[in-house]
Amino acid sequence: MKEFEIDCPVGLDLYPDRVRVAAAEELRLRGNAVINVIDPTKSYQPLYPNADVDCVIVHRSIDARGDVVYRYRIEAFRNSYEHYEPYSLPEYKDVSASEPVIVIGAGPAGMFAALKLLTLGLKPVILERGKDVHRRKYDMAQLSRKGIVNPDSNYCCGEGGAGTFSDGKLYTRSSKRGDINEVLYQFVAFGANPSILIDAHPHIGTDRLPRVVENIRNCIIEHGGEYHFDSKVTDIEKLQDGSFSVKVLSTDPEGGKSENVYSAGKVILATGHSARDIYEMFDSKKWSLAVKGFAMGVRVEHPQSRINSIRYHGQYEKGMPAAEYSFVNQTDERGVFSFCMCPGGIIVPSSTESGTVVLNGMSNSARSSKWANAGVVVSIEPEDAPEEYKKYGAFSLLNFQRDLERKMYEFASSRSDNPMAAPAQRMIDFCNGVVSDDLPETSYRPGVVSAPLHDLLPDMIAKRLQKVFPDVKAHKMGGYFTNDALLLGVESRTSSPVRILRDKDSYEAVDVPGLYPCGEGAGYSGGIVSSAIDGINCAVAASKD
Repeated sequence: MKEFEIDCPVGLDLYPDRVRVAAAEELRLRGNAVINVIDPTKSYQPLYPNADVDCVIVHRSIDARGDVVYRYRIEAFRNSYEHYEPYSLPEYKDVSASEPVIVIGAGPAGMFAALKLLTLGLKPVILERGKDVHRRKYDMAQLSRKGIVNPDSNYCCGEGGAGTFSDGKLYTRSSKRGDINEVLYQFVAFGANPSILIDAHPHIGTDRLPRVVENIRNCIIEHGGEYHFDSKVTDIEKLQDGSFSVKVLSTDPEGGKSENVYSAGKVILATGHSARDIYEMFDSKKWSLAVKGFAMGVRVEHPQSRINSIRYHGQYEKGMPAAEYSFVNQTDERGVFSFCMCPGGIIVPSSTESGTVVLNGMSNSARSSKWANAGVVVSIEPEDAPEEYKKYGAFSLLNFQRDLERKMYEFASSRSDNPMAAPAQRMIDFCNGVVSDDLPETSYRPGVVSAPLHDLLPDMIAKRLQKVFPDVKAHKMGGYFTNDALLLGVESRTSSPVRILRDKDSYEAVDVPGLYPCGEGAGYSGGIVSSAIDGINCAVAASKD
C-alpha cells in the first residue's frame, strides 16, 4: 500500500479522474491501467472488477497556509499482490433469550457497550436516570429560559449523554485503546453523515445526533435488549452467588415514584462525569475511589467572522466551513489549552443541580451561528487542591469544582432575572483586572452579567489565563486577543475529578469483580469516541467468564 496526497479547492468535489491521474503518476502505472476510486463518503461506488489499483480516500483536512484547500490523503493498493478490504461491522444477534448484562447509563460508553453486547450474544439491559432524547429537550428549554434545573434531565444527563447536545465532536487521540472505525462506521450506519469517516475533525451536529441516538436505541430494542428511562440507580449490591442486584427509583410519566430491582451476573457502569451520587454510593460502600486531575476555566466567545479571518488569513469566502482553532500552552508548570471548540455554535447552560452555573458549547451540523466558542481551561492536578479541600480525599477536587460552580451562581443570580445567568468579562479587561463597563452580544440565552472573573476564579486559574490570552497570537492566531471576545464562567465539566479504580487487564472495579466502571464518569475517557471505545472494551471484558 502506498500513500499520497491531493489538494482540492474548498467547496469543490474531488473528482475520481483527478485521483486516477495522481495515482498513475505516483505509482508509475502504464497508460491503460484500470484504477478504482473508493470514496467512503459516497453510498454508490462504481468499481471495476479487474482493476489494477484500488485508491481509497482516507483523510481530509483544510490547509490555509497558502490558498485555502482541502488536503486529501489517498491509500493505493496494487491488486496484483495486495487488496483493499472494506470495513464491515459485526452482526447484531437476537439476544431476547440471552444472559442479561446491566448497563447503567445511556451515554456513548453505555450505548456502544450495549451494541457490542449484541454482537457477543448478550442481552443489554440499559438503566438511564434521564429521559429519552426528545423529552430531554423540554427540560433543557426550561433550564435556558427559566433557570429550572432537573437534576436527572439536562444537557449532561439523559439519553445520549452530554455529547448529544454539544455538537457531537468525534475527534480523538485514543487510537491505541481500540478500533475507532467500529465507532465511526456504526454512527454512519445509524444516520450520521459519512463525511465523519474521512474528516480530520469529524462532527455530527446537535441537530442530527438525537435521531442517530434514537436509531441506536431502536436497534438495541429490536434485537432483544431493554431500555428503561427515568430509572435512577440508588444501590448496587453484590450478592453471595456473585451476581448483582441493582435497585432503581423509577418515575412514571405522571411523576409517580416506584422502586424496581434488576438482576444480572455482570454490570457495566457508564454514568458520565456528572453522576456525583454514584461516587457517594461507592464511598458509602468503601469501594475504591481516587482523586483525579481535570481542568477548569472559562468559555471564550468570539464573533465567528473574526475566527474565520484569523484562520483563513483573510481569504474566507462564503461556502467555506466555519473555521476552528486549538492551542496548547505550558504556563507555570500547568497546561492551558482550548477544549471542545464549537465553530458557528452557541453556549448553553449545563448545570446538573440547582444553585450552580456550568457552561458548555454546542453547534448544529451546519455550524452557521455568528459566534465561535471554546473552553479555555487550566489543568488542575490532585496536589493543586486548596488546603481546606484536602481533607475530603477522593472528593477534594469534586468539592472544589462544585464550590466554584456555586460561586458563579451566587454572583450572577443576584444580578439577573434568570438564575442561570453567567458572570462575564471582556478578554482584555480580564487580563488587565478591570470590570467591563459593557458586554458584547452573546449566544448564551440565559444572559450574562458583568463580573470580575479575574477575582471570582481561583488564582491558579485566573493568573495562568491572564498570561496565556495575550500570547495566543504566538500560535498564529493574531487578532484572537481582543475586547470583542467574551469570557463566561465557568467551564468546569471537562472530565471527572474522581476515578473509580479498576484492574487494567480485566476492567473490573478493584473491589467488585463483575462490575465494570467505564467512560468519562469512571475517569477513563474524555469525549464521545474514547468513551465509546471504553464501553466496547468493557463489554468484551464482561462477556468473558
